[in-house]
Amino acid sequence: MIKKLLFLALLAITTGAMGQNSDKAKLLLDEVYGKVKSYENIMVDFKYVLNNAEAGINNETRGDVTMEGDKYIGNFFGSKQLFDGKKVYTIVPENEEVTIEDQSDDENALTPSKMLTFYKKGFNYQWDILQNVQGKKIQFIKLTPIDSNSEIKSILLGIDVETKNIYKLIETGKNGTTTTITVNSFKTNQPLSKTLFTFDENKYKDEGYYIIRN
Repeated sequence: MIKKLLFLALLAITTGAMGQNSDKAKLLLDEVYGKVKSYENIMVDFKYVLNNAEAGINNETRGDVTMEGDKYIGNFFGSKQLFDGKKVYTIVPENEEVTIEDQSDDENALTPSKMLTFYKKGFNYQWDILQNVQGKKIQFIKLTPIDSNSEIKSILLGIDVETKNIYKLIETGKNGTTTTITVNSFKTNQPLSKTLFTFDENKYKDEGYYIIRN
């Protein structure tokens, strides 16, 4: 009986601590979300690494994205992608082609405009390790999908404690693939051209690009 009471007491303490950690994690993420939504625009330069040791995959590239509200323009994997609020334009110079399509209706689709706010829905939160990275204190929050059928096993979101900006994202898939995005530079409220998020179809036609409409 005494052993059972001790076990229940220990369980209650552990559960209480986990609840506090979860609340603390959510509070920090809410601060991050508030900061992100307060910016007029955001410019991010990042490193992207895709790794799956079992499959022999190890790809690394750099990219950048500029976001204003839901609109974005980004460069990665040798292509440019633009979303003007209605259509997504994927421009591939190597193939001299542009694909035009509607934005995906999938709420779970991780677009650049959701890159800094995707964690608001569908995850449980847990306080994780604190790291010192080149003088920056990076607090990691572990996100676990609520949906047990998700292809994602977990996500570690590294947050700069001082600026409350996202510094690193490490996604581990159930298939063993790890995707790591590290922010190299994070700029906000920059002067942007009024035509930055406007697609000039005639310009690409004149340059000989093939236009594909899906």
